Amino acid sequence: MQHEVVVSQKPGMGQKLHLWVIVTRNVAPIEAIRAVVPEHLAHQVMLEKQGILFGAGPLSNEIGERTGTGLILIRAADAVEARRIADSDPLHAQGLRSYTLQQWSMNEGRISISLDLSDGAARYS
Repeated sequence: MQHEVVVSQKPGMGQKLHLWVIVTRNVAPIEAIRAVVPEHLAHQVMLEKQGILFGAGPLSNEIGERTGTGLILIRAADAVEARRIADSDPLHAQGLRSYTLQQWSMNEGRISISLDLSDGAARYS
């Protein structure tokens, strides 16, 4: 199923991008989590290919040390679908990470993407 970005516009306001934010935290020993990371990453790529995953990655503190937390941004029609997607992550399904779920409206910002058709090179900023 292909998901589209939902954008709305109100009079006097810019367009808004509506996404779901999953903040995920380690709740199991890191060794147990590392054993499932390949399955988790394959799941993330599957969501990306389906147009569900907007972005994902680990969070770090001010000096660049990972905190055991991650951020996943997804497209979903509603909270029920967003929770189903979050629950399907192998790290969540196996109880190795817990998460919170919130809807986010991106009011300001810029996403620039360049795609060179000749060689398939993509750049973003």
